[in-house]
Amino acid sequence: MDRKKVCEKSSAKKKMMSIELKREIIEKHEQGVRVVDLSRQYGRSTSMICTVVKQKESIKSVTPVKGLTIISKLRTSLHENMEKLLMVWVTEKQLQGDTLTQTIICEKTRAIYGDLLKQTPQTSIGRII
Repeated sequence: MDRKKVCEKSSAKKKMMSIELKREIIEKHEQGVRVVDLSRQYGRSTSMICTVVKQKESIKSVTPVKGLTIISKLRTSLHENMEKLLMVWVTEKQLQGDTLTQTIICEKTRAIYGDLLKQTPQTSIGRII
């Protein structure tokens, strides 16, 4: 009997798109370029392009943190506010000459997040409005 050849599956790695690339795709789509043409141009699947176009309002409203180019999941405004407040606190502490350890920063982050969570209205199932 002949041995069967075992096909090796080569799983395609998930390609992350930068925020700038997503905004560029949205801009071209608004100018009238078809989804199929965009997918060919950027080497992405049409479903990925459609997802970007569907989420255009969220993508346009996202303001990434300094140095961040890829956002894998769209984050809530709560996370954005928390990061801004944390950056202000860290800057103040650095100007005062205090040393900051990872533990101190993590504790402050949890405290800020907890305070913001208390101030944020939520639905009955716990989702942030």
